[in-house]
Formats: sequence, structure tokens, C-alpha cells
Amino acid sequence: MRRRTRSLVTVVLLSAVGVLLLGACGTLRAGAGSGGVATPTEPARWQTFAPFRVTAARLADDRRTLSVDAEVPGGGKTCARHLKAVVTSTSDRTVWVQVTFSALTGGAPRADCRKTATATAKVRLPSPLGHRELAMDTDTAFTADGADLPHLRMCGELGCHPAPTGCTPASYDQAVMALDVPNHTSRGDERCDGKWLVFDVSSRMGPACPEGAGPGCGASLGDRWFFRAEKSGWKPIARSTKAGCTDVHRTEPAFPSNLCADLPPLKRAQG
Repeated sequence: MRRRTRSLVTVVLLSAVGVLLLGACGTLRAGAGSGGVATPTEPARWQTFAPFRVTAARLADDRRTLSVDAEVPGGGKTCARHLKAVVTSTSDRTVWVQVTFSALTGGAPRADCRKTATATAKVRLPSPLGHRELAMDTDTAFTADGADLPHLRMCGELGCHPAPTGCTPASYDQAVMALDVPNHTSRGDERCDGKWLVFDVSSRMGPACPEGAGPGCGASLGDRWFFRAEKSGWKPIARSTKAGCTDVHRTEPAFPSNLCADLPPLKRAQG
């Protein structure tokens, strides 16, 4: 009888331990900590985030219904849900729209959520967008001006309406951005008459050099670019390192000789 009672007590104790272990499932994670001992993890919960980036925007025929494409964690609604766009402010020049989504934080990360996917949110603007800019965040803006509707045009680093062609530093900056040159390319003297433009650019090459380094350090390569003014901005038409107008006149005989006739040849410059 005593032996049977002892066995019954043992079974009850084991059952109680099993209940405790089952109750701990979901709050303990195996393999964490030293020696593979389970340690507590943060409970998973839904939080609100901004998307990785907004990639496109479209306007319906009413010019008020806006569709926005955004990059979010992939894997469907288990990774990202409740994507929405909200108009936060308007002015005579700009309509500000905020895009957000919800995602799980804490718990074990899902492998498929490490990928990205494109999701679409819709919002109705208080009034037609017209010629105003659509600002999504500090880095992304769209405009209907010059766009192939219903798709809006994504604006560039110089804004939605870059400086028009003309003999101004802002328009010269736009011209440099139209070239296939490295970042931090410097621009030389410009010769411009409003319709035609020419200037030299210098691109640094080789490793970075300390201040005060000797000859041969910080070498640069130079090119001369010729442009023609078009509605969209300065369009590069020729590239050269030679003196005078020879190279540009092969491509565009109308380029004014008074802007290039006395240009010297370009040589490799040493810092």
C-alpha cells in the first residue's frame, strides 16, 4: 500500500512539471544563453513603421484618387499588413502624404520576412493635385507635370522642376547630373549663350591622399562636355579632350565657334 501511494505521488509530481513546461511554451526559446539553456524572449507585437521606400504613384481620372506603391517586408500579411496612405497637410504648392504599415516585432524572425515586396495603398486627395508636388517624405516627391499619366513622375535630386536651361549655376549643376561621371566631379569654367554650353569636368581617381601629399597624389581625369538647350534641360551632345571645336562640330556643326575656338587641349592633371 505504501509503495502504491509513493508511485501515485510520483505521477502527480511529473504531471505538474509537464503542465508548467507546456505553460512556458511561447515564452521560452531553446538554444539561447549559455549551454543551450532556454531564455525568455520578447513577446511579438504589431508596431507601425514607414516603408523602406515609395517606388511609384498614380492618379485616377478624377486626379484625386491616389495609388502609392511601397516596398515592405515580404511574405504576405504575416510580415506586413495595414498599409495605408494619409494626407497630412496641403498647401498651394505641395500635398504631403504619409505612408505606413504594421509589422511584428519581437519573437523569432520569419525567414520570408527578410525579403521585400511591393504593396499598394490608396487615398483620396482633398482636391485635384494639379501642378502641386506630392511629397511622400524628405527624399521622395512626385509631380504630374511632364508625367505620362496616370503615372506621376518621380522628382530628382534637384527637385520636381529643375532650373531651366540658362547661364546660371543651378542649370550647370543640372547639366553635370545629366552626365555619366563619378560622384564629386568638379566643374570648370563655363561658356554659355543660353542655347549652347560647354565646360570641363574633373573627376578624382586613385586612393585618397593626405593633405599636403607630394606630386602624383590625387590625380584627376578631365573631359570637356558640350550641350544643347532642350525643353527638358541641357542635353550633352559631344565629349572631347582636344583643343577648339573639332570634336563638337563633327556632331553638331551649329555649335557657335566663339564658345570653343580658343579652348586649349585637356591634359591629365596632377593634385
